[in-house]
Amino acid sequence: MKNLLKISVVATLVWTTNSFALDVNKQCDVEKLGIKKVVTNAKVYNKEAKAKGLEFRRLNVNNTDLIKAVEEAIASGAKTVQPMHFKGKKRSKTKLELKYAAQRACHFAITALTQAKEAKKTWRLAVPGDGYKY
Repeated sequence: MKNLLKISVVATLVWTTNSFALDVNKQCDVEKLGIKKVVTNAKVYNKEAKAKGLEFRRLNVNNTDLIKAVEEAIASGAKTVQPMHFKGKKRSKTKLELKYAAQRACHFAITALTQAKEAKKTWRLAVPGDGYKY
């Protein structure tokens, strides 16, 4: 009976984790949704992440600057994106294809929020003084 309970708990956990991962992929799929919808999703989730102090920064580029660069590229018709450096004085060395940059910005915005949510549940696993007596 205990093994059956363990199996059902693990199966439920795997199912919910995978379904959420698929949801992130659906929210950020440029081919299905179109680039403008993906950028809109990124803006919505990034605004919430930024309000909580969770904005991603990768390759010296904040996610907000990446979203702005994608919007500028859409308006100008450019095929590549070169966002501003996080200090805001010059362009970053990072050059990305437009569709990839939009997808990346969306993933970063959603992932920032999901990691914060998961951290509330799993932070105890990373603490050295976890309460066990050795």
